[in-house]
Amino acid sequence: MDLSDRTVLVVGGTSGIGRELAGRFAAAGSTVAVGGRSPQALAELAGEGFGAFGIDVTDGASVEAARDAVLTRYPQLDTVVTTQGVMLMEDLRDPAHFEATRTTIDTNLVGTIRVIDAFTPHLVRRGAGAFITVSSGIGFLPFPPMPTYAASKAAVHAYSEALRAQLDGTGVDVVELVPPAVATAGQEKVNPRALPLDAFATEVMDLLAQEPTPREVLVKGVLMHRWAERDGTYDDLVAQRSRALAMLPGREG
Repeated sequence: MDLSDRTVLVVGGTSGIGRELAGRFAAAGSTVAVGGRSPQALAELAGEGFGAFGIDVTDGASVEAARDAVLTRYPQLDTVVTTQGVMLMEDLRDPAHFEATRTTIDTNLVGTIRVIDAFTPHLVRRGAGAFITVSSGIGFLPFPPMPTYAASKAAVHAYSEALRAQLDGTGVDVVELVPPAVATAGQEKVNPRALPLDAFATEVMDLLAQEPTPREVLVKGVLMHRWAERDGTYDDLVAQRSRALAMLPGREG
């Protein structure tokens, strides 16, 4: 993937991985727009020279309005990155967890689908472009305190595979970014082994620049998650990660 001359929209680009990748694409020479919900962050990014668009991926009308605004300003848009997401802990013994379930699915999975649906006709008409979806190592190796997060990211993986098959021959590529724990959004407090954001982004951009671009962008830190079943380590690793259930209120392990 030539990173030096693209026109990129990063949805969820106001913080964390999305904001870092937006900066990396811009530094490589691409024109970059970001979408998100934080007016303050969007104003800051606009001041830095990014296109800035309000978008709530849980609201179909908001997604459609953002699409129209983005394409009016950037009719040459060729790359859409879906980094938005929420990561919530849930105690499945407590029925109240369902609100977190609903929020997680609507943001991580349905929100991704809304964005893809909004921009697919444009990219197909262009006959060239790319979606970069964002799943997670947790989608391949569950982290039991975050069950719906794991399920939503496993679903993003499956959806990305199906999208790639359906768009075959259109000129639109589908690349799946699979992050491990990255030191952003408080992850460094929960997991001291979380990968520094700068190092993660550097590895991601190096992988995206490969020819051909990998269908799955797998930094070294996520390989143990991605291939746990193949390598026969899955059961032991899930058992180890289950110890983190002690973090849930009222749980001792």
